[in-house]
Amino acid sequence: MDVITTNLIDPVSNFLYSYVLIYLLVGAGIYFTVRTRAVQVRLARQMWRLIAGSRGNAAGGISSFQAFCVGLASRVGTGNIVGVAIALTLGGPGAIFWMWAVAFLGMATAFIESTLAQMYKVRDPDGSYRGGPAFYIQRGLGSRPFAILFAVLLIFAFGFAFNMVQANTISDALAGHGVSTSWTAVGLMVLAAPVLFGGVRRVASVAGVLLPIMAGAYVLLALVVVALNVTEIPHVLAMIIEGAFGLNQAAAGTAGGVVAALLNGAKRGLFSNEAGMGSAPNTAATATVSHPAKQGLIQSLGVFVDTMVVCSATAFMILVAGPTIYDPGTTTEAVGASLTTSAIAEALGTWTTPVMTVLIFSFAFSSVLGNYSYAEVNLTFLGIHGKALTALRTLVLAAIGAGALLSLDAVWALADVAMALMAIVNLVAISLLGKWAFGALRDYEGKLREGHGDDRFVGAGNATLPGDLPGDVWAPGGTDAQQETVTVQG
Repeated sequence: MDVITTNLIDPVSNFLYSYVLIYLLVGAGIYFTVRTRAVQVRLARQMWRLIAGSRGNAAGGISSFQAFCVGLASRVGTGNIVGVAIALTLGGPGAIFWMWAVAFLGMATAFIESTLAQMYKVRDPDGSYRGGPAFYIQRGLGSRPFAILFAVLLIFAFGFAFNMVQANTISDALAGHGVSTSWTAVGLMVLAAPVLFGGVRRVASVAGVLLPIMAGAYVLLALVVVALNVTEIPHVLAMIIEGAFGLNQAAAGTAGGVVAALLNGAKRGLFSNEAGMGSAPNTAATATVSHPAKQGLIQSLGVFVDTMVVCSATAFMILVAGPTIYDPGTTTEAVGASLTTSAIAEALGTWTTPVMTVLIFSFAFSSVLGNYSYAEVNLTFLGIHGKALTALRTLVLAAIGAGALLSLDAVWALADVAMALMAIVNLVAISLLGKWAFGALRDYEGKLREGHGDDRFVGAGNATLPGDLPGDVWAPGGTDAQQETVTVQG
């Protein structure tokens, strides 16, 4: 299998990510930013208002805040701690600038795909909702085969491969404290079972508690570290800018040069925040909202929190730690995985090492939950219910246990290819369907300007849309289940 991975899977993965996907994602981000007139800037205040007002119970589904947290649970993982460190070793401090740039563009892409997920979602008999790329590909573009292809790719990548990787990360972290991999495997399965078998609503309730606490604790650690080194901030910012444009070759990473900074920063931004990948829309669709654009704005904010807040926190902690911890062009990728923990220990003391272990565990475990919620939506899209769904949940649980025990190079390589293909299918779909999301945005902004407090969306006979939406979720008189306590705030 190692030979196949080296000679076949890795070259395909490198080609897709380096020469196809990165340009599609950045190009889509620029296109959506222009067409929405930089929605991520113009409606930034509205994003925070919507989050602040959406924490209550939602009739028929989960709240916007819960959907936001489930999305973050998958986005915010060990990649925010380990991945940023590796990007710094390979691309130097300049990688952080490009990470910010692609995240800014990705906020517009996230708005489009999550708004479309809301527009084309369907209602289950129990009153909850399902949706995502598979649904808007089939219902919006009329292509069942491509919808099935997307669903299968996502189930493999997020239901199995990525959960195995996260479990392996937890196992490695705990092994450093003397915990055997066997006990880790058993413990993870015991913890994950009641949540996975409880379905998306159970995942949402757990993520809604776990994610804010762990992200807040991590950012708090970062703020303390930066505060203790506040005089170094101008120097750090200068390193980032100089490295991004090749003004200081001494600040290049081990890969060297401005191209290395751009590629590694772009990859970190793109694959941490997942904008355009087609993953977060699966959860965005399950939220109960009165207007599709609301959840689009909330998921756009998720990209900001993931990259601009959490990834930046990691980067600043490493860069203020000084050359004894991180030296651009010298620190290798092998050391990169432990950079963040070492940087915090350097600033605050070795007592932070077990704290970081707990945080890494929490980040990885929340990703397991978020990843599974994406897979379940697509399992039900394929018509897998009842005993078959229970069997697949059991297989996912077994994959989590196996991930704690195995070496996952081959599985990770396969997952990378599956995720790249999944993203390509999704990006083509949202580009073709973008006019519907643009129309929903015009409708929402019109309601904001009117300021009468009633922002309910109607998907039929709406002059801002290219036509009528299928189904009854957004039909006139069909919004009775769209009961949400948030009203328009100007």
